[in-house]
Amino acid sequence: MFVTVLFFAGARERVGTGRVEVNVADGGTLGDAVDGAIALVGAEYELPENVMLARNGAYADRSTVLSNGDEIAIIPPVSGGANGISDVWVTSDEIDADEVVSRVGSDRDGAVVVFHGITRDHNEGRSVLWLEYEAYSPMAEDMMTQIIDEMRDKWEVGDVAVCHRTGRVDIGQTSMVLAVSAAHRRPAFESALYFIDRLKEVVPIWKKEYFEGGEVWIGETPG
Repeated sequence: MFVTVLFFAGARERVGTGRVEVNVADGGTLGDAVDGAIALVGAEYELPENVMLARNGAYADRSTVLSNGDEIAIIPPVSGGANGISDVWVTSDEIDADEVVSRVGSDRDGAVVVFHGITRDHNEGRSVLWLEYEAYSPMAEDMMTQIIDEMRDKWEVGDVAVCHRTGRVDIGQTSMVLAVSAAHRRPAFESALYFIDRLKEVVPIWKKEYFEGGEVWIGETPG
């Protein structure tokens, strides 16, 4: 049977391609497919321990048995029942913050918290030139929706909208806009902070920093 293995960010650069078709024996596992893909491209690359794997858009482990046509994703470390509306999307276009904010809030909500993620001109003593974001978009949107569900389990929030950018984002430009509405300010603030922290933990979106003298994937294991 044939499966597709996708590589992203630093993993993609190290194996030299973002997509490999692999022939796996019946009863083969996710680990078999990953090892086969790396061997097929002839790359000298060992997956770091903190790399996660996904099958058809859901996290899985190496022992997961595969089916013909499955899509496997190599997920390097990432940079971060509802009562309201949830709008989530990833785009390569410039973000219209007003559009994101317009999707939240109603007469029942007394607070709307908005977070803008903006490219700054410095990081860890380096002079930053621009950032570049890469995403496994379908899974990224699913995981952001899952985080919103987690927010709703913890706080009484109304509507939530989030848009994340991919591609080059220059200094001063917006990489993400998150808007959360709630009846009161505290759950709006606290749930927004929770979303941002969780996004950096589990959502497959990667950030590459271009600075004077070099470039680096932010959040990736050194080496």
